[in-house]
Amino acid sequence: MQPFPIYQVDAFTSTPLRGNPAAVCLLTTPLPDITLQAIAAENNLAETAFLVPQAHGYHLRWFTPTAEVPLCGHATLASAHVLWETGRAALPDAIHFHTLSGTLLASRDADGAITLDFPVSPGKAVELPSAIQQAIPARIVHASSHGDRYVLELENAEAVETLQPDFTVIKATGGVVITARGKTGTPYDFISRFFASHIGIDEDPVTGSAHCCLAAYWAPLLGKKDFRAYQASARGGEMRVQLVGDRVLMTGNAVTVLKGEFVRYE
Repeated sequence: MQPFPIYQVDAFTSTPLRGNPAAVCLLTTPLPDITLQAIAAENNLAETAFLVPQAHGYHLRWFTPTAEVPLCGHATLASAHVLWETGRAALPDAIHFHTLSGTLLASRDADGAITLDFPVSPGKAVELPSAIQQAIPARIVHASSHGDRYVLELENAEAVETLQPDFTVIKATGGVVITARGKTGTPYDFISRFFASHIGIDEDPVTGSAHCCLAAYWAPLLGKKDFRAYQASARGGEMRVQLVGDRVLMTGNAVTVLKGEFVRYE
């Protein structure tokens, strides 16, 4: 049993204790899946990222307290932040992450902002199941399906901010993103929230993968492909989002809040 470094990073924020916290575990060799899942449950954060060095980058996996997920933005941002902060990655080179969603790139500018290069998640209009309508007690302007989650547009930002969903129902239906145009007088083109009770997260504070859906959703409605976005959770977080062909570029900041060593996991 080899101890390994572990970091807790607040992603998509420049302010400690805001944004979305992720654990980043720097391994030298892979661990069994059952051990990875147990460590993620022990951390009890929305995501724990596990990195193993390999040729041309890092193998990266993400686990919630209850399940492995195929794509996670904030834990990827946190991972890149740790690699640069600890000197394991050097500027100006991009970091290549090899994942269940293919090769993902992270680059960093001179001011420390990190840009992730992710696949877009296009959607299609759907008629909502009655369970989703029951779970979201608000007027839904439009609904679309994006793989494993729904994107629901509500009538205004206030409706997004004040919504109190039924998490018990959402647990049986899959992920739900609610969104609306940003408030007049704010810098944000749209705001959102993300509910994922089906994988052990009632509300995710700031969700990169949700913005792979939101970029595709809002581009034709707003007539643009470059957005300022805000996720209106209790912690809150913001990012720049750019739709470039079949890719989504998400730019944000991160802050390390804890450093330690995982010494017992078997």
